[in-house]
Parts: sequence; C-alpha cells; structure tokens
Amino acid sequence: MKAVQILNPGKLKVIDMEKPTIDLKNNVLVKMTAAGICGSDIGIYSGSNAAATYPRIIGHEMVGRIEETGPDVKTLKPGDRVIINQVTSCGTCYPCKIGRGNVCDDLKVRGVHIDGGYREYIAVPESDCYILPDSLSDNDAVMIEPTTIAIQSCTRAELKKEDMLLIYGSGALGSSILKIARLLCDTIIVADVVDEKLETAKKNGATHVINVANENLVEQIKKYTNGHGSTVSIDAACTKDSLIQLLQATGNAGRVITMGFSTSDTVVNQFLITSKELDVKGSRLQNKMFGKAIELIEEGKLDLSNSISHTFPLDQAQEAFDFVTSHDPSIRKIVLTFDL
Repeated sequence: MKAVQILNPGKLKVIDMEKPTIDLKNNVLVKMTAAGICGSDIGIYSGSNAAATYPRIIGHEMVGRIEETGPDVKTLKPGDRVIINQVTSCGTCYPCKIGRGNVCDDLKVRGVHIDGGYREYIAVPESDCYILPDSLSDNDAVMIEPTTIAIQSCTRAELKKEDMLLIYGSGALGSSILKIARLLCDTIIVADVVDEKLETAKKNGATHVINVANENLVEQIKKYTNGHGSTVSIDAACTKDSLIQLLQATGNAGRVITMGFSTSDTVVNQFLITSKELDVKGSRLQNKMFGKAIELIEEGKLDLSNSISHTFPLDQAQEAFDFVTSHDPSIRKIVLTFDL
C-alpha cells in the first residue's frame, strides 16, 4: 500500500509498505478516505516540531471506513465511517490515573511519535474509533479533530457564560476555538494582524475584533471589558511575544491558556502573574473530546460543513505541502484523499 513518509526534515516521499493486519490490540482495520494537513504536520516536515521523531508516516486528522474487525469488536462493523483518535496512552501513569491521558508519561501521538494516517490502511483499537454523523462528508469530518483541540482549550479555560474571552490569533486554531467558545460565553474578543481574518471572526460570532498591527492590544481590551481586562485569554497565535501580551491583557484573577510548542525562549514577567494572581495553563491535544464534538454536530450546535478549501490525492502529497507553504490566501483547510 502507499504511504507518505517524512524521512527527515524537508524530505517527503511516497513509499510502498506492507498493509497492516489486525491483532488482539489493534483489532480494527480502517481504509483511509481523508486526512487533513495540519500546522503540526507542516512543522514535522520543516523540522520545527520538537516532539516529532523520524522517519515518520505523518497525519493525525484521520477519517476512513471500517474494512475488517476482530472477533471481540462489539460496536463497529465493516462499512462504518469513523474518525480515529490520534492520542495513545498507557493508562497506568499518574496523568492517566487522574484522567489526563492526553499528557500520559508515555504519550504516543499517531503521526508524531508513531506512524499516523497518511497511508491507505491503518490498524487501531476499537476504542479509538468514533462513528461519524451521516450529515458530514468524509472530507469535512477531518475538521472534528481540530475541533477537539478547541474543546480541550475551552475546557482547560473553564469558560463560563459571564467570561470576557480574548482569542489571540484567528487562523485555523483560533477559528476552531471561536466556534466552541461562542457556545459557552457571551463576550469574545478576537485579535489578529489580518483584517480579512478579523472580518470572518466577526461574522462567526466575535463580539469585538482588534488588529494588533495598528491597535494597542491592552488599551483595546480594557475598552471592551470596562477597564478590567479579559477574564480568559487563549493563545492561538503562539508567537514569541504572544504570552507576555496575554499576561498584560488579562485582568486580575484571570486565566491564560497557552497552546504553543516552540522551544525558543520567551519573555515572562512574574509580576504580571503574581500581582494579578493569574492561572497560566497549558492545553495539549485533547482528552477524549471526540464524542463531545460529534454530539455538538448531531445537536445542530456545530456546523463543520464546507470547511475544506482544497483536496489533493495521497500520491500528490508533495504538491499539497508545497501549496500549504505558499500561504496562498485561498487556503482554509487542505485534505489528502485516497482514491488510488
């Protein structure tokens, strides 16, 4: 079968490999139909993702159809359309025991630490498969995985109706967070440097928008929050100076959520954290949030249809990655398809 492998940073190759077989642990064989290209996939390709190991078959936004099941499988059958959980955990370490397997001491993420979904078939445990709503195409269903990341961040932020939320960054991550946040709180402020992205954020439910290229973030936040500052700030830009800006913009007793994976040094002012008694939390991956995302879709609260801007067949993965890195303004989400 065909697969896309990053041999080392900057070197992508479509390879032939043996088709997997099911066993007692990986008791479901899935024929892949769609896999999204995420910013972290680009990071693995470029060499900027500190968590990745090489060589690696990447891809963690994985949609497919059940091809074969083992005799102990109870909830799935051949033909079922599923999305696959990217997180694998040991179940026995301290984080797992307290219900936080997404930061397991022996965490393995498909497509990062172990081989992922850019291949025609993958064998996984039954428990890692979630049946897709009929209303959602395979391509659009790829967006469930980024949605789980957004749900995780909002859960870590403990968002409440009365919160005044600042989402810093309105790219793919910030847009996904906005979709979830608008279900949870009334006041959402989105900051970015691109007017077009801010206009889209406004259409999608942002109460206020700030272009930090020509507006002072702290001044505008105070203007929109009656002088207090945001009660929750989520960093969806993850730049070198975004954390310090959020510490400045967040009001007393607020929460700041970081999501970046850069290993570069960044400025942190202890006085801002201590004097305001801020809670600064990381949010990584997702913790069993696929069911919640699918529930929101089925309840009509979350619409992921028409999310995909471009598709490429698996054997044109190099062209797809070249297109992503061109930063063409027409790009929203790119999906690899498997009609080989």
